[in-house]
Amino acid sequence: MEAVQQHILNVLEADAAIRDTRLLILPGDTVPAKSQDTQLVIQGALNSLLSKDMVSYTIQEEITHVLTAEGTQIAKEGSHEARVWAALPVKGDGTPLSKKDLQTIVGDDAAKVGQGRAFKNGWIGKDGDGLVKLITTIDDITQRELQEIESTGALKAGDKALAELRKRKLAVQKKFLWFTVHKGANFSTALEKLETDLTVEMLASGAWKTASYKKYNFDAEGAPTNGGALHPLLKVREEFRNIFLEMGFTEMPTSNFVESGFWNFDALFVPQQHPARDLQDTFYLSDPSTSLDPPSDLYEKVSTIHTVGGYGSTGYRAPFSKAESTKLLLRTHTTARSANLLYQIANQPGGFRPTKMFSIDRVFRNETMDATHLAEFHQVEGVVADRSLTLGDLIGFMQTFFSKMGIKDLRFKPAYNPYTEPSLEIFAFHPALNKWVEIGNSGMFRPEMLEPLGLPKDVRVHGWGLSLERPTMIRYGINNIRTLVGHKVSIESVEKSAAVRF
Repeated sequence: MEAVQQHILNVLEADAAIRDTRLLILPGDTVPAKSQDTQLVIQGALNSLLSKDMVSYTIQEEITHVLTAEGTQIAKEGSHEARVWAALPVKGDGTPLSKKDLQTIVGDDAAKVGQGRAFKNGWIGKDGDGLVKLITTIDDITQRELQEIESTGALKAGDKALAELRKRKLAVQKKFLWFTVHKGANFSTALEKLETDLTVEMLASGAWKTASYKKYNFDAEGAPTNGGALHPLLKVREEFRNIFLEMGFTEMPTSNFVESGFWNFDALFVPQQHPARDLQDTFYLSDPSTSLDPPSDLYEKVSTIHTVGGYGSTGYRAPFSKAESTKLLLRTHTTARSANLLYQIANQPGGFRPTKMFSIDRVFRNETMDATHLAEFHQVEGVVADRSLTLGDLIGFMQTFFSKMGIKDLRFKPAYNPYTEPSLEIFAFHPALNKWVEIGNSGMFRPEMLEPLGLPKDVRVHGWGLSLERPTMIRYGINNIRTLVGHKVSIESVEKSAAVRF
């Protein structure tokens, strides 16, 4: 860099000004500095000299064209249409060439593009099932134009011809910078190193008194600081959490991803023959593969309600295996934790007390991954337990809960769940899609689930759930879940994602 600076100063000393830096021949080179890369080197040297007021310069701008890799090949070997024409025999003077043979000679791309243009130019024609030349000489205008651009950066044929070459992706437009340079207030051919730091040694020796210092640039912008950023899922999660806390809910501890088949299915009155318990729907652990036994009295009550019935139910009248109950698995829903906590609440000192609980945590399903499904996702769940609750209470509560998110137009549709009865699917009208979309599921836990846990007969429990990913995708306009979660997530998009307010 110092050699380039010294060369610029020497030229200015001799000529008073440099009208065009493209005419400079830099040290170590034998040709003028006409490339953009070389001009950028010159600009770096000029900026250094400018900081010392040794020179001043103005930026000159020129629009030019350069060839793409395909354009460079055509400038050297000829256009696709010319190569197709050259490969064919003259009509009546040889065997017509089939399209397959033509592809073998000139390549698939050249044959595909070149045939159409050669037909359009009237250079070739069909003869039976083959292709032949219709004329004996051609003017390869495309090759000539590209050769002209390669040597001059411009085209005499004008903007229309340039636009056509850009459309064919044979040439691209680029901005070329060069500079006009004049002497500055402190011009000198002697390069003096400016000090940037005041050192202890300089102070001790007194050298600081005669040293020259680089000017401090008060206008320079500092480097942007990199801080932490919340993922969009965490932002939406926090909004959900604030809504629950505002409504007086307590957050459930849900840190255990591994559950037993008993708490994940049996305690929820899901039959052991249910398809959800198959390997294609649930991830089972291989080591360790089994859990500790559940409380014996609770296990007896749950197994009895499954096999024989009770509490007004006939049960499933199906086999019930302890081996199935003790299988370890990745939980398929956080409701497994809700059941465990309801059991603890029912058997706490002093007996049952009304409660409102929520959780937002990860669950796992053995599903085929696509744009809207992953093998793991977050479940938002709420549970309200009190005496004499009704279905009307559940619907009213849902309307209040979702209205806090800005969703006021709701519909409820009867549905089936093994552990809730009645069960309701929740639909909301989506103005952007102009249709009703499912946003959650809800219901009242069945007596077959609640009473074996020890809850009093008059206690009713509302339960509802929805995913965290779907509302996040809607809020941020994301149509592929793999760009929200996983290795395809852009760190920049996470840093720039806006806050979400329901």
